[in-house]
Amino acid sequence: MELGLQGKVALITGGSEGIGKGIAVCLTREGAKVAICARRPDVLEQAAADVRTQTGGEVLAIPADVTKGEDIDAFVAQAAAHYGRVDILVNNAGRSAAKKFEDISEDEWTEDIDLKFTAAVRCTRAVLPHLRKVGGGRIINVTHPGGKAPGARSLPTSVSRAAGIALTKALSLDYAGENILVNTVCLTNIVSAQTERYWQRMGSTGTLDEFKDKMAQNVPLKRLGQPEEVGALVAFLVSDQAAFITGTAINIDGGVSAVV
Repeated sequence: MELGLQGKVALITGGSEGIGKGIAVCLTREGAKVAICARRPDVLEQAAADVRTQTGGEVLAIPADVTKGEDIDAFVAQAAAHYGRVDILVNNAGRSAAKKFEDISEDEWTEDIDLKFTAAVRCTRAVLPHLRKVGGGRIINVTHPGGKAPGARSLPTSVSRAAGIALTKALSLDYAGENILVNTVCLTNIVSAQTERYWQRMGSTGTLDEFKDKMAQNVPLKRLGQPEEVGALVAFLVSDQAAFITGTAINIDGGVSAVV
């Protein structure tokens, strides 16, 4: 299937590892030019080099902290200046945070919402003028099924992700007339660097592979998803083939979510 991404320019936050890197690989393979950002310059540049090696495509690495408005503005401006246009934004930056309500400090609430929600607002605001210049574009917000149906001990993530899902729908309605399509992929049980960090925090006596196998037992498909499977879904949603899809929240979770 021809996706029509040749020559399109995609900006991806949180692109240095895991899901963001997997999205970068898939978009670059389809012919898109990609700019990725994250906070750690060394890890970010290594990710860009890895994607170039795997795909032979163009990848620009720009260090940025998405909780800082000036960093976001610089990321978007540098990418637009380098490539001459922007067509796609993927708001992917985030991390797992799940506790009981009384165990969460006010600072933790602020940090989580700033990273997962407010950063997406900032990035969207920064790219809108560039999308208008090219006659439209695509925005993908990476969220979580818990934003649709929060579980116990799911805070603050379930709240910040619910806000991201609501933002997606509202933006899709505000900008449909300008051919700017906005969707969200709600993901969980995807292998990433966070999986390994979680395994380390748990202090498990087993190996990382054994830990992943144990996690997979709670997934109907009996396995964890891979970052490039998320990338494949994102590549479709930002493609010409998905030109009539906007305002949707699509689960990619191996069937584990109780909501559609």
